[in-house]
Order: sequence, then C-alpha cells, then structure tokens
Amino acid sequence: MTTTRTVPVLMYHHVSPSEGAITASPANFEDQLLWLKRRGYRSLSSAEFAGHLQGMPVPEKSILITFDDGYLDNWVYAYPLLKKYGFTALVFLVTSWIHDGPVRNILGQGELPATPSHKECEDLIEQGRSDEVVLRWSEIQAMLDDGVMEFHSHTHTHTRWDLIDPSSKNNHIAEELAASRQTLQARLGGVSDHFCWPQGYFDTDYIRLAQETGFRYLYTTQAFGQNRAGTDPAHIYRFAVRNTSGNSVGRRIQVAAHPVVGPLFNKWKRWKRGFRKSR
Repeated sequence: MTTTRTVPVLMYHHVSPSEGAITASPANFEDQLLWLKRRGYRSLSSAEFAGHLQGMPVPEKSILITFDDGYLDNWVYAYPLLKKYGFTALVFLVTSWIHDGPVRNILGQGELPATPSHKECEDLIEQGRSDEVVLRWSEIQAMLDDGVMEFHSHTHTHTRWDLIDPSSKNNHIAEELAASRQTLQARLGGVSDHFCWPQGYFDTDYIRLAQETGFRYLYTTQAFGQNRAGTDPAHIYRFAVRNTSGNSVGRRIQVAAHPVVGPLFNKWKRWKRGFRKSR
C-alpha cells in the first residue's frame, strides 16, 4: 500500500456493438479488463478514491473506472463483464432520463435489447424516448445491490446552460444540482458527494455552487493531470477510453501513473493543445 502514487481515472460512456467515437465494443472492453486482471490491477470504490486523495494508502496498481450518463448498454454489456473479472465502476446518472420498468436482459441471457450509437441515443432522448436507451431504476438497483456499480450525480438534464441561457446559468445549474440530489435520495436512499460535470463544462461559479450543494469530489473530462494524494478534489482528471485493445489502454494507464513520464507527457499534451489553439 502506498500514498504516493497516481490513480488513473478511466472515462467510458458506452460498451456496445454499435460503433461510435465514445463506444467500446464488448470484445475490446473485455480485452481491457483482461489486461487489468492479468497484471494485478484493482478498481477502487468512490470512498477508497476519496481516501486516496486525502492521503490514505491504496494498492499500488489502483484505478478508478467511471461511466457517464447511464446508458442501457452499461447494464447489458458493461455490468456483466465487470462482474466476470471482479471490477467495479462508478456511473454518473442524468436523473431526469431514468424511468421505472422491469429489468431487461443482459449478456448471457438470450435476446438482448438494442443499444444504439451515441448519436441515436441523443436523438431518442431528445424525442422523449430515453427509456429505450437509458438505465431503469430497477437495473440501477440491481447493480447497486450486487456491489458492482455505484451511482452518482451528473445533473438532472445534462444541459449546457452556459450556451443556452448564459445570463442565468448559475440559477439553472443550482436547480439541476438540487433536483439531481433530491431524485437520487428518493430513489436510492442516499446521495454521495461525488459529481461529474455535464459535457465537461465548469467554471468557478459552478464549482462553488456544487460545493455549496454538498458535492466535494468533482470529476472533469480533462485528461492531462495526475490524481495524487493532495490533489484538489474539485478537479479530478479522467482520460477517455477508446474502442481499442487492452494493450493500448494499458500503455495509457502506465503513462498516466508514472511519477516521471506522466507529468512530462501531460505537460507536453497541454502545450500541444495550447499551441494548436493559438494558431
């Protein structure tokens, strides 16, 4: 056990046969889990990760696995594969999208429900048909009871208020945070202090409002930093996992966690991104 290492945080959205930029195929997701399993990695719970940031020791090969939005394929494909290989994950839920209903089949249970591409999911949600592509409360409860998935807030509607109504964005995000907390409390019996920004947007006002609402651990979509003991819990770094092999993801994890290579890589990537924006 050590308090000095970095814990890489992996960001997923979909595990599905449908192709897309933020979708891992079931075969590649399983290969990624196999890579982790064979090399002795362990996925942390939200409480263990919070403890790590506070300086408590964690196993040397620790990671945190996260999923954004709460799509149906997280139940159909990701959950049974995580359980098969002994890993856990955090799911950040958009609470207004979730409906009641019976659980649907998962991998290994016969005919599986359709799990469309990300664009198709967005279109169906826009049409008021989120139940076709998003987790149900019954499925969330089943995964929670099984100890494989944890569920946290990703706001109530996943709206970029800074783009839609910038003059009132702070009022809107405060309402979103409160509604999400109330829904999770009512449906799951509790709400954590872990939260993920919708579409990656946040500013100093948003951080303050989230903290005032009761959220402490704030997850970004920013990849180029290290989550070490003492890292600001209001700025947790995550890198997106693509539809690629276990070896490829493994190399990214090893770079992210390395005490020398990791900071150099992050500095280079930040410089490269800034250079492109300045041109």
